[in-house]
Amino acid sequence: MPAIPLPGLQSLRPRLEGSLVLPGDPGWDAARSAWQLAVDQRPAAVVLARSAADVAATLETARACGLRVAPQSSGHNAAPLGPLDDTILLRTFEMAHVHIDPERRLARVGAGVVWAEVSAAAAKHGLAGLAGTASDVGVVGYTLGGGLSWFARSHGLAANHVTAATVVTADGRIRRVDAWHEPDLFWAIRGGGGAHAIITELEFALFPITEVYAGAMYWPLERAEEVLKRWRDWTATVPDSVTSLGRLLRFPPLQEIPQPFRGRSLVAVEAVAQLDREAADALLAPLRELAPELDTFAPTPAAALDMLHLDPPGPTPAAGDGFQLTELSDETLAALLAVAGPGADVPLLTIEARHLGGALAPGARSGGAVSSLDAAFTVFSGGITVDAASAAAVHTALDVIDRVLAPWRARTSYRNFTERPGHGIAFEPDHVRRRLRQIKQAYDPHDVIKANHPIDSSR
Repeated sequence: MPAIPLPGLQSLRPRLEGSLVLPGDPGWDAARSAWQLAVDQRPAAVVLARSAADVAATLETARACGLRVAPQSSGHNAAPLGPLDDTILLRTFEMAHVHIDPERRLARVGAGVVWAEVSAAAAKHGLAGLAGTASDVGVVGYTLGGGLSWFARSHGLAANHVTAATVVTADGRIRRVDAWHEPDLFWAIRGGGGAHAIITELEFALFPITEVYAGAMYWPLERAEEVLKRWRDWTATVPDSVTSLGRLLRFPPLQEIPQPFRGRSLVAVEAVAQLDREAADALLAPLRELAPELDTFAPTPAAALDMLHLDPPGPTPAAGDGFQLTELSDETLAALLAVAGPGADVPLLTIEARHLGGALAPGARSGGAVSSLDAAFTVFSGGITVDAASAAAVHTALDVIDRVLAPWRARTSYRNFTERPGHGIAFEPDHVRRRLRQIKQAYDPHDVIKANHPIDSSR
């Protein structure tokens, strides 16, 4: 580990509205902890930023000390950051202001805001953002990675709907970025990841969505083949106003898990339909013909959709990974169920496939570095990793899922579901990656800003 330049770092303290936390200081462990508790982040220092000026001062100090800066809000996808011993971890969760402009249908949020805060504020005006399934995910990191919401098939990626941002570039300059100011950088931050600049404020469109028809159906895992085939066939018939996923679930026997799920293995279909009840019920009929054990579909406020996916309610020791599939054929499902279906001993809490297409299809939308997902489905798998043995078992299982589905793997992956670094993963076509590298070189030639998914200069 390189020697930490303590005098240089200490000089940052009086320049901050927020706080500088060094190893050994009170609060060090809390300051460096990500939501992903299985990732043991050990940076050279942590800055708890409160303003764009704090971010600028941190970047200036990092350059002077020969260090890098890794911005992080919630830390849901912290694993790909890798070692941080030469890095200042810039935590932004204290930058938590939310402003809703109901006339223009816009939200303007600080870098530390999570989706629950936006959803609650927007709902007061009959509006909704393109939030992910988990309410405690940071809005900025989610959007930088694309942003796959329950409204994705009708509205595309969240990154498509960013209208402006305030950023700090590696030279310490605070810049307004939009279609008319720094257009190259504006293009890059919309789905191209967080390596080009550090966002301190994000502005994006909201939509007049107040209520949807949403829920899940559950069956015993023994019916996985029948259910997933029916769901797969059903996805070919639904309009773009419907976004859905099929998943295999294995719940541990823990008291905090509701009784219908505790200690059970299930196959589920979750969906959100921007349809009235009558139309949605007619559409769901082929799934209901399979007589689910539990059916929770009902009119649902848009702001309550964060409860649908049963995401952990707080920081969790876990590991996961995902990739995209060109198809979900009978052969694909057979390969998956052979290693993760009934009778298989799998230490994964969830294995899920999300239906893409619609407004996510290539050419359907424009508006940034990544404006589509060139695949039919995206897969994500994850498990709880409370100790070294469970972590090893989960990673082995993730390797197995990756290997058996490799024949159907798409050419590109979705950033926010890719939690394990390496494997030569591409997130965009070659011409997009080349332009992202050029913009990175123009704004951060010394690679001071460290993202969880870096811009790979070797490809």
